[in-house]
Amino acid sequence: MIPLIIFYLHIVGVTAAFTSEYQKEGISAGALNVGFVILIFSVGWSISTFILKYLMDAEGFGMWLNRDALSLVVLTVGEAVFYYFYFSESPKQLPQH
Repeated sequence: MIPLIIFYLHIVGVTAAFTSEYQKEGISAGALNVGFVILIFSVGWSISTFILKYLMDAEGFGMWLNRDALSLVVLTVGEAVFYYFYFSESPKQLPQH
């Protein structure tokens, strides 16, 4: 169930990224955004699965949160932070020490 929700969130995100860039730059820029999101998703999912393979068993934390579902959750959290800064309109600056 968790992977299904995460896939739906990604479909909504890809649609939003395409629509936003299509309105600003055109269809080719929208298609590039879709390709970028798909590339980040596929590589990130492989990396998070690889890392969690060494940290936990396949059963994970039960039926709802097994290793595959947890790797998708880790990926989605990482993507959310990355896409927040990537797709934001104004550049965000980190606090200076």
